[in-house]
Amino acid sequence: MAPRAHWKGYLKLSLVSCPVALFPAVSRTERVSFHLINRETGHRLRQQYIDSVTGAVVERDETVRGYEVGKNDYITLEESEIAEQAIESTHTIDIETFVPREEIDEVYLDDSYYLAPDDKVANEPFVVIRDAMRKSETVGLGRVVLSGRERVVMIEARDNGLLATTLHYKYEVREEKPYFESIPNLKLSKEMLDLAAHIIETKRGKFDPTKFEDRYQDALVDLIRAKRAGKPRPAPPEPRTPSNVINLMDALRRSVDSESRRGKAAPRKSSAKAQAATKKSAPSRSASSKKRVRKAS
Repeated sequence: MAPRAHWKGYLKLSLVSCPVALFPAVSRTERVSFHLINRETGHRLRQQYIDSVTGAVVERDETVRGYEVGKNDYITLEESEIAEQAIESTHTIDIETFVPREEIDEVYLDDSYYLAPDDKVANEPFVVIRDAMRKSETVGLGRVVLSGRERVVMIEARDNGLLATTLHYKYEVREEKPYFESIPNLKLSKEMLDLAAHIIETKRGKFDPTKFEDRYQDALVDLIRAKRAGKPRPAPPEPRTPSNVINLMDALRRSVDSESRRGKAAPRKSSAKAQAATKKSAPSRSASSKKRVRKAS
């Protein structure tokens, strides 16, 4: 069963439009979350709004939004007044332009959503827009109001639907120069680069998100289970602090030796048939080394 839509409205391309729904592509409900508890009573705490001057508790229905124009001077706005300012992107994603995907810097990407038709009548215009983008090898750029602010959104074909990714505005993205300008331009020896490239080659593989587990969350789950069962707390993992590199060339050589030993150990787990195929297809020493590297990865 699909989750509840985060936003519903229309997807528009010139005079073609269709009702659509946005669904969060990422779920955070599986994360371990905590509540604040009164240590003495064991009761859960709840938040309250406190008047910063009088110290009185203010109920939710007595609050309004305020924009500060001076010290302790605010322009107040009711929720109804804000809602009246709804612009077109509140209910319609109008695709304004199409660009090659590679032109959009990854640093601008924010949250992703699955975009799907909201009824059967929408299927045909939705598919037309999707397939036209796929054929042109471009992504669409539009705007949508989410969580009270207008966002630029990038739309691209994905499987049978569309993937909508909100983008940061230019003013939100920091320039990289202040962070990188102090890094000197060093001339490295060919041997250093070759050793580093060899280490990278031994670790080459394909992206598999299932290989990356949330070890911190797993440790929290183990801790919670132990306390619930009245068992001793599991011993925390010993932090491994990398030592400072005194001799870079020596560290690279030792890294190559370490990865090579791993590469030699890996084929033992493979089948005899696979090992035989590897030996048979090894035309040169360098080629067989590359195959062992890929198996180890």
